[in-house]
Amino acid sequence: MGELDGVWNVRRRGGLLPPLVGVQKRISGASGETRIGTLPGARFDVVGLSLRYCAPFTGFVDVLEPDGSGFRGRATYRGREFGRFEMQRVESGGAMSSDQLKDQLVKHIDEAYAMEQNVLRMLDSLIASTNDEEIRGEFRQHKVETERHAERMQQRLEAHEATPSMIKEAGGIMGALTKSVLDLARPEKAGRNARDAYTTEHMEIAAYQLLERIADRAGDEETATAARENLADEEAMARKLEGHWDRFAELSLEEPGITV
Repeated sequence: MGELDGVWNVRRRGGLLPPLVGVQKRISGASGETRIGTLPGARFDVVGLSLRYCAPFTGFVDVLEPDGSGFRGRATYRGREFGRFEMQRVESGGAMSSDQLKDQLVKHIDEAYAMEQNVLRMLDSLIASTNDEEIRGEFRQHKVETERHAERMQQRLEAHEATPSMIKEAGGIMGALTKSVLDLARPEKAGRNARDAYTTEHMEIAAYQLLERIADRAGDEETATAARENLADEEAMARKLEGHWDRFAELSLEEPGITV
């Protein structure tokens, strides 16, 4: 096993690098990848203590040097340094360090923020394609709540000196915009809108259940409280949707002209 083999947490130390929340390097032998959460990784070749990135990132090289139990790194492009970072090995088993716990907490806050940005755009689509005025009004009210949810998560990121991940937000926006086009074109909008909204609410409920517990373990009561407040709104919206299933069924049948 080489000295670089394993999974490494990466932390920004300066320069033009972003906060690197949730970034890891996974190295095995002569190759590895840099990953952000579950997103596809950027591949690199290991040459000594240099990580030379493969296409489409050719020209980027991380230059490492030992630093205690980890490594210091210089991020370069065509030989010019543009940022500095450090790497600490993720130990298998054992207790998580306070820095690792904070990194995990910030990652989950960031994911919750990105989720809410996605939901905001989904709600725009649902409002535009829902004909029932009562249900449309509930979607509009939930959009106001969702804007407040996103603001809370952004404030918690700022409290940890972090900023929202543009990669995750961009991915969420693209998914929501695609959904908007499909919503306007597809038949039986009412039933499918109800299904999508109900599924989304429960995804949010799960995300805030998890965030609350991680915040509790990290000793971050402010984030735990924000998660509980957002969770209460999501659970209330899920109950509203549950109360409309008969109406959703009627609307879904009316659209193709079916009367029962």
